[in-house]
Amino acid sequence: MFGGTFHIFSYEWRKSSFQFREPNSEFSYVLETDRFQGGAQAIQMAVQARIIRHLLLSEVGQRDQEKVLAAALSDSLWLAGQEVSATVTLVTEDYCITPQLDYKLDNFTERLQLFTFNEREDVRRFILEHIHCFKEEGSHGVILFLYSLICSRTVDALLNLLLTGRGSPHVFNGMRYSQEDDLPLERRLQGVLARSDVGYLHWSREQQVGSMLKTPRFPVWLCCINGSFSVLFSLNRTLLSNWKVEQMFQLYYYHGQSSQKTPARLTVTHSHHWEVKSTDSGGDPETRYHPLEMTIRTKWAGATIDWNGTAPLY
Repeated sequence: MFGGTFHIFSYEWRKSSFQFREPNSEFSYVLETDRFQGGAQAIQMAVQARIIRHLLLSEVGQRDQEKVLAAALSDSLWLAGQEVSATVTLVTEDYCITPQLDYKLDNFTERLQLFTFNEREDVRRFILEHIHCFKEEGSHGVILFLYSLICSRTVDALLNLLLTGRGSPHVFNGMRYSQEDDLPLERRLQGVLARSDVGYLHWSREQQVGSMLKTPRFPVWLCCINGSFSVLFSLNRTLLSNWKVEQMFQLYYYHGQSSQKTPARLTVTHSHHWEVKSTDSGGDPETRYHPLEMTIRTKWAGATIDWNGTAPLY
């Protein structure tokens, strides 16, 4: 994971788990995350997207929170195991490896025990029975899920593994070929091969996200904005199957921090290229639009976004 055996998880990693907001509240479906960007927060928000995909969307009590968290975690692990098997890691009392000079102890990695399952429902049921291991304070829940993900399938690209079940290192569609100066032959670059339940949006001049990730089966997207991860979703299941719905629709945005008390509701107005001519007045879009708006426009080109009185969130 870190390129060496002397690196251990930071404090931010170790304290991260999957904790929900207050049950039966307006935000009962969201996970609490910290300002720490990347790493654990990225994993939490990817799981958040799967939780919303399962709920779509209602207030939930504590037991409902636990059930949907177990379903979201088991979904990702089952996909990572190519829908054949999945492995769950839990911390036990006994040391499972002998400490050596080239390994730095962290007091939980060396006590991991692996549980492998060949039926999807068994994975979900086992996680639900041990849900406290992932959600309680001090449980190292995010790290346990990360280890489970890696043990279910070794990865090069963790976010793609979380979203699609395949550890492809690129976010474009299908396969591409690259000719590097120091390589005499063309080398295949593997992207995303199929649509996933949850999508991914990222605005970047260098990295283009393919339509497989932009158009998931459910209207829920993990977003990467200025290195921080958040979730964008719609309550309208037909948004991705009926182009007429895309003319004006609502999106909800959650950035994962405790300072956000309610989801931001955005109204998106969008015209397809065959309906109107572009009225873009030019200039650098980075200076004209909020980063979230730029991210939304990678999916709906030329769209206008109304924040409905909410101050733009960062």
